[in-house]
Amino acid sequence: MREFTTLLVDFEDDVAVIWLNRPEIHNAFNEIMISELIDCFEEINKLDKIRVVIFKGKGESFCSGADLNWMKDVANYTYEQNYNESYQLSKCFHTIYTCNKPTIAVVHGAAIGGANGLLAACDMAYCDHDTVFSLSEVKIGIIPACISPYVIKRIGEFAARELMLTGRRIKGKEAESFRLVNKSLNVNEQESYIKSVIEKLQTSGPKAIEHCKKLIYNISNKLTLDRALEETARIIAEIRKSEEGQEGMQAFLEKRIPKWVSRKK
Repeated sequence: MREFTTLLVDFEDDVAVIWLNRPEIHNAFNEIMISELIDCFEEINKLDKIRVVIFKGKGESFCSGADLNWMKDVANYTYEQNYNESYQLSKCFHTIYTCNKPTIAVVHGAAIGGANGLLAACDMAYCDHDTVFSLSEVKIGIIPACISPYVIKRIGEFAARELMLTGRRIKGKEAESFRLVNKSLNVNEQESYIKSVIEKLQTSGPKAIEHCKKLIYNISNKLTLDRALEETARIIAEIRKSEEGQEGMQAFLEKRIPKWVSRKK
């Protein structure tokens, strides 16, 4: 994988850890980081050895939202320039959301504005109790447009109304109650808890996880119940006849560990 200027990527066996790496400005994002996140997730999609993606921020915060210097430039853009820049931001969230590996955001410090789109686009998100969240766009006269599909999917319409219209700040346990994160944890228990989640993902069939993510995407975004009737039957029939499906079912029936787990061990 190539080197990035705003990101760091570590590989720990079959886990990729993507770090937002602008700690001096609390990992605020600009057009470069947006472009690099798209490229990074697209490259990771192609790496068969990677089973799980962890998404973190270096320094004191996960992400403080948009870079102020970038916003100064954006304020003077034409409509066309604004549209193209915003389209890239939307593409960034969509690329994370459609990553074919399980994605886990580990949030600390603060997640302000567009940062909530980054974590909401991940499959799972965890924070510590002191993490601060805010959908603060209305406070500066704009709206959380590009992040809205992912935040609203995660927390629902009326929770989004409260947080997006007031722009108020909440902390970890309240973010959990809004379902913005899956769980808020004490700092000293966070690492072991997330490790246990990773271990559960690592014992699942790699192709099964990929197909399951596509299934969830299609059911949530594309298929009516009538179309799902035929489509879901077709998918499970194909998966049951696949190499991994056959191995998984045989392992279950024979009361043994599937080969993809023993290979890892």
